[in-house]
Amino acid sequence: MAHPVNELILATTNPHKLDECRAILAPAGVALRSLADLPGPFPEPDENGETFQANATIKALAYARMTGRRVLADDSGLEADALAGEPGVHSAYYAGRDGTRAERDQRNNAKLLHELRGVPPHLRTARYVCVMALADPSAQGRPEPRVIAITRGEFPVLVGTEPRGRNGFGYDPLMRLPADGRSVAELTDDEKNALSHRGAAARAMAQRLRELPPR
Repeated sequence: MAHPVNELILATTNPHKLDECRAILAPAGVALRSLADLPGPFPEPDENGETFQANATIKALAYARMTGRRVLADDSGLEADALAGEPGVHSAYYAGRDGTRAERDQRNNAKLLHELRGVPPHLRTARYVCVMALADPSAQGRPEPRVIAITRGEFPVLVGTEPRGRNGFGYDPLMRLPADGRSVAELTDDEKNALSHRGAAARAMAQRLRELPPR
């Protein structure tokens, strides 16, 4: 069954996130463009929220205001139970902001392993969390953008002791599937999209979009 096309701007500079979300949302008739596809520049908002939902909302509203377009933003990260939910909203910059994305990923993984040293396998439970916020720009006399949908997805994992696999980014090489022990970076794209926190949040958002007029 064909779906009406919704064109959204995805508020990210992460090409991996863009590819993942495009693959998940395309069957629902959602066409994603990135901020790089629009004439900018678009200053990054200060993501100073204490929850994933707060930061996703900050980004969605800020970029909807700047672009005048309907914007989908997400905030996601890893919550380790043995670390009381850390790194949480600090996942992307857990070990600092310097360096390239790949360098930050490597340092983040090293810090996570250091913080979990000595924790036995059965206590290395964790989850990826993703919250998505959809913001509509000001229209019909409204002076400011507003959030019109929020969705959440989770992906339970175990934190391994060494990285494995090449088909992933961020913490994926360290995260293990409880069912079979594979790392998230050893999954195919289709397997990851079916299981992931971002996949769950995006599929829920696709359902919400079906209930809204196409843009």
